[in-house]
Amino acid sequence: MDTGVIIAIVVGVLILLALLWFLGRKGRERRLDTRREQAREIRREAEVGRAQADKSRAEAEAQSAEARRQDALARERAASAEEQRQEARERHLEAAKKDPDVDPDEAAAEFDRQNPPATFGETGSTGETGTAGTTGTADDQSVEHYERTADAGTERERRFERGPDGEVVRDEEFEHPRTDR
Repeated sequence: MDTGVIIAIVVGVLILLALLWFLGRKGRERRLDTRREQAREIRREAEVGRAQADKSRAEAEAQSAEARRQDALARERAASAEEQRQEARERHLEAAKKDPDVDPDEAAAEFDRQNPPATFGETGSTGETGTAGTTGTADDQSVEHYERTADAGTERERRFERGPDGEVVRDEEFEHPRTDR
């Protein structure tokens, strides 16, 4: 073979190698750019997720604060109601002391039977409280109340029922040591 042909072949091979090397770099750069774009998209999605989590956390904190506010308001109202009940009891006792035909102790017991003190707020840290509801037919206006309270070592259950005319017809209270420790 001629020297000129050999040089042409070597130059052709070198150009071909340079072209392959150049195309390989461009392909690698495209793959890296694609991966960079995917990483940016994942970061953007993560940022959106974090923002949604922050929003959810803020909403939960707002709901929790509202629940605490409502609880404080309910406790305040319960305390006010109990204070009013105590004032009414004092007035009934005062009237019973002045009335020569009424025994003050019986009047106090009768008042307490008809107007039991509220137990709102006395449930302890893990206490639960039941609800009151009407029972019977549409004509029957009796009310049955179930209440469960618990503190560190004791569980209490109380059930009482008022008849249609408002008098207490059943009043039961049970106390048990806690067993769920």
